[in-house]
Amino acid sequence: MSAVFDPVAYKETTRVQWQDAADAWHRYDSIFDRWLGEATDAMLDLARVGPGSRVLDIAAGSGGQTVAAARRAGDSGAVLATDISSNILDRAESAARAAGLANVATRVMDGERLEVQPGSFDAAISRLGLMYLPDKVGALEQARAALRPGGRYAAVVFAEPDRNRFFSVPVAIIRERAELPPPAPGLPGPFSAVRLGDLLEDAGFADVELQRVEAPLRLPRAADCMRLERDSFGALHQMLARLTPAEQDEVWDEIGRALREFEAADGFSGPCELIVGGGTA
Repeated sequence: MSAVFDPVAYKETTRVQWQDAADAWHRYDSIFDRWLGEATDAMLDLARVGPGSRVLDIAAGSGGQTVAAARRAGDSGAVLATDISSNILDRAESAARAAGLANVATRVMDGERLEVQPGSFDAAISRLGLMYLPDKVGALEQARAALRPGGRYAAVVFAEPDRNRFFSVPVAIIRERAELPPPAPGLPGPFSAVRLGDLLEDAGFADVELQRVEAPLRLPRAADCMRLERDSFGALHQMLARLTPAEQDEVWDEIGRALREFEAADGFSGPCELIVGGGTA
């Protein structure tokens, strides 16, 4: 019998993971911004972020999209970056300062409990965050309540596992080696928000728009992808937690070998497809 999912324990584990992984994730910011750049621009377009926009960034991480939104919003706009991890928000704040932006604030906040004034934002965004929230519809309803009438929400999520083999191959290997059951429908995970359009409509958003963005993860070698995932993908460490350190090393070695499928003479290109979706409050 599988264990009963405990959202409170899950969130605390997630918070601790991101507290620990903040520095590692931040080291890869430039890679993430190149990889996710086209999808980020599409998300900001769907959210109608422009000069003067008041933007709420939910599950902001180390803030690549926060900086992009703040540049669009300009001096007359503002971005509030929120995340469950204070450490990773420190990195987002540093990134904004380094970019010379004075219109970014940060606040530790659960993406399912947005402690903001209702109707106080023009736009809300989330880049690769929504799929890790247990109650996605509830979280989207919170985001909609934070928006003024006519305000826009937009998110980036992973498409189906077979469209994201740079990630799904390691997940499958870990699941087999750690003897984990298949993920239950609806639980948080990297591929749990592929029905983004339905989720937006269920949360009451109108004028829902969707697009898919091909976003291969390009690196010099497969070993670089393995190292990036090992250093900064906290969800994979959570899946490996029951194995000994030696067993975990063996799993990572296997992942490194498997990822060589996507390596060629001109480098590594990990298959990735993203879904960008938005709607009107």
